[in-house]
Amino acid sequence: MKKTVLFSLLSILGLSAWAQHFKPLPKVPVPVFRKDTLSIKSIGAKGDGYLLNTSIIQKAVDQLAKKGGGVVLVPAGLWLTGPIELKSNINLHIAVGATLLFSNDFSQYKLVATDWEGLPQMRNQSPISATNASNIAITGKGIVDGNGDAWRMVKKDKLTASQWEKLVKSGGLLSEDKKTWYPNAGSLKGAAMKNPGAISPEKSMADYEAVKDFLRPNMVVFTKCKNILLEGVIFQNSPAWCLHPLMSENLTVRNITVKNPWYAQNGDGIDVESCKNVLIENSVFDVGDDALCMKSGRDADGRKRAMPTENVTIRGCVVYASHGGFVIGSEMSGGARNMNISNCTFIGSDIGLRFKTTRGRGGLVENINIENIYMKDIPGDAILFDMYYMAKDPVPLTGEVRELPKVEFKPVDETTPVFRNFHIRNVYVSGAAKGVFIRGLPEMPVQNIKLENMVLQADKGIDIQEADGIVFNNVTIKAKHTTPVVDIIQSKNIQFNGLTFDGNNQLMYRVAGDRSAAIQVRKQAGNATQQIVYELGAKPGTITIQ
Repeated sequence: MKKTVLFSLLSILGLSAWAQHFKPLPKVPVPVFRKDTLSIKSIGAKGDGYLLNTSIIQKAVDQLAKKGGGVVLVPAGLWLTGPIELKSNINLHIAVGATLLFSNDFSQYKLVATDWEGLPQMRNQSPISATNASNIAITGKGIVDGNGDAWRMVKKDKLTASQWEKLVKSGGLLSEDKKTWYPNAGSLKGAAMKNPGAISPEKSMADYEAVKDFLRPNMVVFTKCKNILLEGVIFQNSPAWCLHPLMSENLTVRNITVKNPWYAQNGDGIDVESCKNVLIENSVFDVGDDALCMKSGRDADGRKRAMPTENVTIRGCVVYASHGGFVIGSEMSGGARNMNISNCTFIGSDIGLRFKTTRGRGGLVENINIENIYMKDIPGDAILFDMYYMAKDPVPLTGEVRELPKVEFKPVDETTPVFRNFHIRNVYVSGAAKGVFIRGLPEMPVQNIKLENMVLQADKGIDIQEADGIVFNNVTIKAKHTTPVVDIIQSKNIQFNGLTFDGNNQLMYRVAGDRSAAIQVRKQAGNATQQIVYELGAKPGTITIQ
C-alpha cells in the first residue's frame, strides 16, 4: 500500500495520531576524511602512562587541521594527556591496544562556560571537546578513559561495607551525615552549595575557582558541530556524563562500548541534547545513570533555546546497568520528536523505557515509535511515563522513604510539559517490579499512547494515573500475586483489547477518581476472584467489559 494512501486511511479511521510513525526519518550523512595520517608518536608523544602528552596531541590535531584534515593516529600504548580540542576534518583514531588516559591533575582542566544538565554553567574543560566544528570523528578499537574516579563523589548505600571501608581509607572527606564520600575539600564545599556552577553576573571567577573540583566535566562534548562519527571505541570512566553531543547535527554512533561503574554519580552513557538527525546502532552501554538519553535543555533556558532533539534512530543496542535503558528527559524543555527505537535489549537496567519530566519544564515530546524491545531483570518499571520526576534514583535505596507527590491542578502554560503520541510494540519482559507505570498531571495527562504485543512478567501489572487515550492491544501480564492487576486513577478513554493475565489474582481492575471515564475491555482472558472495584468517587459502569 502506498504511504499516501495509508496516511489517508489512518486519518479516515480516526488514527491520525499514529500516522507520523510511518514517516521515514532523514538519512544521517557519515563524515569522510582525507587519508593523510599523523601518528602522535612520530612527533614525540610517549605511551608510557607517565609523560603528559597534551601539547603534542593538540599539536597533531592543529597541524593536520591546517592542512585540510586527516587522521590523528593514537597507536598502541598508554597515552597520558590533558584535555584535547578536536578541529574540523579531524578523525582521532585510537588503535587496538591504545588507551587515551586523561590526567587526574585537575589543574590541567581550565574552567569554561558550557552547559550542565540543560543550563548554562561553568565547568571544568571536557577531556575531549569540539565547538562549531564539522566533519569530526573518534574511531578505532582502543580506549578513552576519563579517570572519573578522581572526580566523582560516591554514595555509601551503593557500595558493600568492605568497598566503602576501602574507599574511606583511601583519603577524601565524608559529608556531615557520613553517607557520601567526596574526593577532596573543594568537591565537598561545592556539594553544600546550591547550583555553584550557575553562570550569573554577580559571580566572579574566584567564586567558581573555589569549587572547581566539584564542577566535574562531561567526558566528550561536541557543541554546535555538524557531521560527527563515533565508531568502535570503548569510552569509559567519565567524570560525569560520558558522551554529550549538544546542539549538533548529523551524528552517527556505531559499534561503541560505554562503561562506567554502576555507582557512578551522573554517569550517563550518551546524552543527545538539542540535536538533529541522529543514528545510534549496535552499541553496548553499562553505566551508572541513564544509558541512551534524549534531552533538550531545562526550564526557561531550554524553552528559550527552542531546539528539540529530533529525527533519532536507535537500533541494535544493549544496555546493562543504568537508571534507564532508553530515556527521554527530564531536561526536555526544548522538546523531543520523531524517534524510531528498535531491536534493543535491556538487562539489569533500573527502568527499561523511561520517560520523565516535571512541572516547570514545558516542552513537547511526541511521535516516538518503539518496537522489538527485550528486557531481563528490571528492578523497577519496564515501561514508565512519569510527569512528577523528583531527581532521585528510580529504585529507592535500602531504607529510603519517599512521599507521594501532592495531587493538585495547576494552570496550563508554557511551563507545562506534554507527552503524547507514543507507539510501543513487541516488548517482552522477563522480570520487573511493574510492567507499565503511567503518571500524568491533572492538568496535562499523558496522551495517546498505544502499547501492543507484549508479554510482561512482573511483580505488578499496570498502573495508570492521569492519562487520556491509552490503548493496550494483545498484552499478556504474568503477575502471579498482584492485586489489582490493573490500577486506574483519574484516567479516561482507556482501551484493553486482548488483555491476558495469568496468576492467582483476587482483583482485576481498580478504578478510582471521579474523572475516570470511558474504559473499555474487549476479549479478556484469565481469571480473577473479583473483576472491578470502584473507589474515591469513580462511578459504577466506568468500565465496560465485552
